[in-house]
Amino acid sequence: MTKAETKTTNGLMAGKRGVIMGVANNHSIAWGIAEALHNAGAELAFSYQAGPLGRRATSLGESIGADLFVECSVEKPDDVKNMFAEVKKKWGTIDFVVHALAFSDRNELNGQYVDTTRDNFTNTMVISCFSFTEVAKCAAQMMPEGGSMITLSYSGSTRVVPRYNVMGVAKAALEASVRYLAADLGPKGIRVNTLSPGPMRTMAGAAIADGRQIFKYMEKLSPLERNPTLKEVGDSAVFLLSDAGGAITGQNLMVDCGVTSIAMPKIENLE
Repeated sequence: MTKAETKTTNGLMAGKRGVIMGVANNHSIAWGIAEALHNAGAELAFSYQAGPLGRRATSLGESIGADLFVECSVEKPDDVKNMFAEVKKKWGTIDFVVHALAFSDRNELNGQYVDTTRDNFTNTMVISCFSFTEVAKCAAQMMPEGGSMITLSYSGSTRVVPRYNVMGVAKAALEASVRYLAADLGPKGIRVNTLSPGPMRTMAGAAIADGRQIFKYMEKLSPLERNPTLKEVGDSAVFLLSDAGGAITGQNLMVDCGVTSIAMPKIENLE
């Protein structure tokens, strides 16, 4: 990125340390946020999963000077605790956490919500929702002077989106969790928010059938007649995590070029 591209957040996170969870590749929203935080002066640690995804996350993290990487699979009961214990050994305290984790069986996303199996519902909720509560509990213990946490949602949490199904239910629960966590942790000076980007060409987005059609439709529907860029989402995350967003907690920030403010397409687009 050029200096002009980074000037909006430059220095906002200077002297702050935090953990990024969920980097899959250089197109993932977690990576866009990590880059923006790095450009704003933050020092980053990365959690990763074993296998190819972990190797990609480590390689990307190293490209911006990170040297703290800890394996963590949130479906395993002790992994979150162990991950933060490792971070604590090296840093002692942290200032922020980015939780960008979600998963559901792709085959069930392609069907109807009514056909969701018990096993997939449970697995989706644990990884996509409850894991953030576990992360928040552990991270808060490392924020003696306050801090900030964000997780990622999507407008499918409040409105029906084709092929989103049980993930929409999990995101609704995640947003509710954020409000309760904000109330629990607020007295400790810890802020908790949700960031909801519009459709983006990411690995997670690719798991949704007909994703390209949804992407194009939202592009036409939005007041700005486009979808957000990875940099714009990253900069919005920096704002929420920095002191600039110091009075914001328990909120869901829509970074979607205004599409959620529109009830129906323009008349000329209906004809």
